[in-house]
Amino acid sequence: MKAFIFDLDGVLVFTDRFHYQAWKTIADRMGISFDESVNDRLRGISRAESLEIILEKYDKALLSDSEKRDLLEEKNQIYRKYLSGMTPEHVSPEVRETLLSLREAGFKLAVGSSSKNAIFILEQTGLMDIFDAIADGNHITRSKPDPEVFLKAAEYLGVEPADCMVVEDAYAGIEAARAAGMKTAGIGTASGDERADYKIQSFRELLKIAGI
Repeated sequence: MKAFIFDLDGVLVFTDRFHYQAWKTIADRMGISFDESVNDRLRGISRAESLEIILEKYDKALLSDSEKRDLLEEKNQIYRKYLSGMTPEHVSPEVRETLLSLREAGFKLAVGSSSKNAIFILEQTGLMDIFDAIADGNHITRSKPDPEVFLKAAEYLGVEPADCMVVEDAYAGIEAARAAGMKTAGIGTASGDERADYKIQSFRELLKIAGI
C-alpha cells in the first residue's frame, strides 16, 4: 500500500448539516417534504442527482432544465455561505495528526470527493497543503458508486489503484472503491458495510492499518 484516498464529507470534515440546511431552505420554499431520511439518501452523490431525489414528490414537468440549474446554483450559494464560516477548528486533532503521521511515514495522500467545493473546504480548514492530489466533482462526469473519482485520484498521485486504500463513510463510496480495485476502510456509517476490507471506529485506527 502506497497511498490513502479520503472522501471529504463525513471522513475529514462534517458538513452534512450545511447540505441539509441548504436543501431544506429550498424544499420548504417549494412546499416539498424534506427531512433527515431524505437527506441520508443524498450522501456521496452529485448535486444534480440530489435534486432529482428531492423532486421525487414534486411535479417535475413544472420545472425546465434552466430552472433546475437555477435551483442547483441557489443551493450551492446557500451551502457556500455556511462553508465560509469553517476554520481549521472544524478538523479534529485526531484527523489532522493522523494525516500528518501518514504523510511523514511516506504515504501519498489524496482526496476523492464528488463535491465541487472540495478545494474551498480544504482551504477553509487548513488541510490543503497536507494532500498530494485532489480529485473532486470538477474532474468527473459520474458520481459514486462509479469508481471514476477514485481512479482519477490514483492517476493524479501516480499510484496504481491496487496500491491505494480508500477511506469512506458511505456505502456508495465503498462500492466505488471496490470497483476501482482499491482496498477499503469503512468509517461512520460505512463501518457497517460488510464489503469493506477494514471497519474502523476511529480515524487513528488507520495508523495501525498502515503499520505505523
